[in-house]
Amino acid sequence: MESFSSLECFIRSAEVGSFAEAARRLSLTPAAVGKNVAQLEARLGVRLFQRSTRKLTLTEAGQRFLGEVSDSFRTIQHAVANLASSEGQPAGLLRVSVGTVFGRLYVVPLLGEFLRRYPAIVPDWHFDNRQVDLIGQGFDAAIGGGFDLPLGVVARRLGPAHRVLVAAPEYLARHAPIEGPGDLVRHDGILIRSPQTGRVRSWPLTSRWHEQQPLPLRQGMTMSDSDAACAVAAQGLGIALVSLPFALPYYTSGQLKRVLPDWYVDDGSVSLYYAEHKLLPGKTRAFVDFLVEQFAEQGLERRFNALEALWGRVQTASTMT
Repeated sequence: MESFSSLECFIRSAEVGSFAEAARRLSLTPAAVGKNVAQLEARLGVRLFQRSTRKLTLTEAGQRFLGEVSDSFRTIQHAVANLASSEGQPAGLLRVSVGTVFGRLYVVPLLGEFLRRYPAIVPDWHFDNRQVDLIGQGFDAAIGGGFDLPLGVVARRLGPAHRVLVAAPEYLARHAPIEGPGDLVRHDGILIRSPQTGRVRSWPLTSRWHEQQPLPLRQGMTMSDSDAACAVAAQGLGIALVSLPFALPYYTSGQLKRVLPDWYVDDGSVSLYYAEHKLLPGKTRAFVDFLVEQFAEQGLERRFNALEALWGRVQTASTMT
């Protein structure tokens, strides 16, 4: 029977392609990881990796062995984690990836209640505006929108990912009424540039009556972050197309108003991502269930919906004043 640590070192090294990176994630030294893998190869009588100074590559035997053991190994890991829970309660390090501003606004405020319920769980939360390799980087969960769904990962929907047009009241007061998408051609846009591709995406506007129109805003400036775009729009510098969750605090405070409240951009869903597994670790299951419950109780799905009454026609009158 191969040792648990040797198998873990092999699997992590195969996932990240480096003994050094595997060692970092396992809190070991690269020498210890290399030694464990070498001992495993010696016991199996096959070479699992081709080693070079630059790269670690699986051999054909290594690829076959990885495919046969990785799923079973994760099942054992999850079973051990669940058995190791404190007095039957979920326990352990909970690694979660979430966008910086979204996490601060909507997830961090839930932490106190979560820890009151599950005091044996230790949060290890990473704030980053990019998609992570959930399994390869060892995260228990990630929160975001528009993620590619790799094999072995599932998504639990938390709410819609709508984008809306917003501007400062003083900006709207200086300009003629905006009565339809065609009127936007006369306005400077504060648009979002993708930090991944570097491009400004061309979204169509969708109405509550399911019509679609192009978005004719002039590109006055670009930002790579919706919260920054909201802050710029609040200075009266143009009309911003931003993710609704980021616009919500500015809207509530009166710094920004909706432009064309019957129109929005549908950008999919805000979701909670985690590994698909029959035996999900107790800490992960507790976090998933808690977050879904809290989003429902706080009405965040409704607040993130551009067509709900919160964002409705009442804004049209103030837009035209």
